[in-house]
Amino acid sequence: MSLQPPALRFARSSRVALARALVALVLLIALGTIGFHLLEGWTILESLYMAVLTITTVGYGEVRPLTVRGRIFDIFFMLVGVSAAAYALSSMVQTLVSSELVSTLGERRRQRGMNKLKDHFIICGAGRVGTRIIREMQRGGNLFVVIESNPQKVAALEDGETPVPVLVRDATLEATLQEAGVERARGLAACLPEDADNLYVVLTARDLNPNLHIVARAIEEQAEPKLIRAGANRVVAPTIIGSHRMAQALMKPAVADFIDSIAAENLDLRFEEVELAVASTYVNQPLRLTNIRSQLDIVIVAIRQRGGEMIFNPSGETTLREGDMLVAIGRAEALAQLSRFARGTK
Repeated sequence: MSLQPPALRFARSSRVALARALVALVLLIALGTIGFHLLEGWTILESLYMAVLTITTVGYGEVRPLTVRGRIFDIFFMLVGVSAAAYALSSMVQTLVSSELVSTLGERRRQRGMNKLKDHFIICGAGRVGTRIIREMQRGGNLFVVIESNPQKVAALEDGETPVPVLVRDATLEATLQEAGVERARGLAACLPEDADNLYVVLTARDLNPNLHIVARAIEEQAEPKLIRAGANRVVAPTIIGSHRMAQALMKPAVADFIDSIAAENLDLRFEEVELAVASTYVNQPLRLTNIRSQLDIVIVAIRQRGGEMIFNPSGETTLREGDMLVAIGRAEALAQLSRFARGTK
């Protein structure tokens, strides 16, 4: 069973029909050219001219007076050729109409889908950095939308194994971010190839949604403070991070191997952040009395309290409060259970 939309299948069948009609038309012109050349002894150019005149029904008149054999051939050639030309013309009109129909239906469907998005992520740019973010989003099962203006990159996203929701727009425009639902979004990643473009995205997104969590990419090191002032919560400079990772791999290979193993999920370990809800049984309990370490086998690396204070390597006597953000490391299944306990659901 085909999973393609009916309108899309119709458009493709129309294009196939148009291609067949055009091929048939070219073959008929070639046949007419050869027929006039052999039967009447005309030159190839004269024969081609006569064949095109006959099919297009222009009616300029014969190149030269036709013989009886030529007139009989011309009668059959006119019947078949004019029919083929009419079919090709109707196929072309059908293809154009169906293409417009598919475009309109697709745009409306995309717009309806965008209007339903809520608490999602927006990825601006599908380059090398953006593509990796997309993979992480897909791996984590997150709801997201991609904004990309390069047709080649868009085609690569659409041809992948997993469909990627993408807007073919300029991410620096306010209308584009609004169409992507920035007012209802949870977070935004500005990873365009130019610092100036990322700056525009951050400024616009922050103005449209003051509560949006924004992570921006910085190409040049001096762009980092500008992006922070523009409204980015975090700025990531791949050059700085890459040089730090190389230095760490050179001087502390065991630490680098451990971090790489977590990133590649070779150890089935993941980092996760979990916020404690008011209904959670962990609220107002010391860390040592919870089942986080004893049953779930999860290590709490840090706790970001509601006021913004960060507690690294909290002791067992640390009391958990509503709104605390637990930064944990553990196995995926255990972290999923921790999230349920943190929300107050089992």
